[in-house]
Amino acid sequence: MNSIIAGLTAILILLIVLGALCLGVYYTVKRKLGAAIGMHVDAKMIGDGIRRMEREYAQTPKSVAAATSLCLPRITRDFPGFHYEEMKERAENLLLSYLRSLDTLDASLLTEGTGELADKLAMETEMLRESHRSEHYENIRIHRTEISQYRKADGKCGITFQMAVEYVYYAEEDGKCAEGRRDLPVQERYDVELIYIQDRNLIEDLREQALGVNCPNCGAPLSGLGAKVCAYCGSPVVEFNIRTWNFSSVNKIR
Repeated sequence: MNSIIAGLTAILILLIVLGALCLGVYYTVKRKLGAAIGMHVDAKMIGDGIRRMEREYAQTPKSVAAATSLCLPRITRDFPGFHYEEMKERAENLLLSYLRSLDTLDASLLTEGTGELADKLAMETEMLRESHRSEHYENIRIHRTEISQYRKADGKCGITFQMAVEYVYYAEEDGKCAEGRRDLPVQERYDVELIYIQDRNLIEDLREQALGVNCPNCGAPLSGLGAKVCAYCGSPVVEFNIRTWNFSSVNKIR
């Protein structure tokens, strides 16, 4: 009888030990599994947070140097015929045409500007073509345009329009994406320079000074600022008016 009780006791103790071992293994596995799941959840949350911040950054326009309220009274005092909204629209259209020219490798799409600006654009498109590289600017949006600077010196006046611009940018080389992303926009700032020739006696070579002026009727280049009549179409030319304003440069602010 005692031997039976001893045997049952031994079996019971063995079951308790086995149960304790199983319970220990269960809690160990559960703890490690929970830690692994927690790490996975944390990593996913971090990844989602980074992607959310990336999207917010990509959709937040850059700030511009807004000095329109300070510069415009000086400009209109010096040039009573200056039409701000017209010039602002022209500056925006110029930038759009400049970017589209780079996108299509067609410099002829530039809407206006000096000879130097046209030459610079033509050189950029040719360099892209020769390097078998294409740069794409898609879904272009101009968020804000302000005058950032007005200056007078050396016989000419200059106005800088600064713009906050958004577009999808990517570059391809030999058919492969080499830079940028197709799925996210980028935010940039551009300066567009507008100039006015104030004293023709201080400017001798229009091409070298990037101050080419065109006929308001046919668009042909004028022989000089003192020209009264276009040599190509015979149209009379008003020497100093709003048509003598011209865009001389487009620069992305790094």
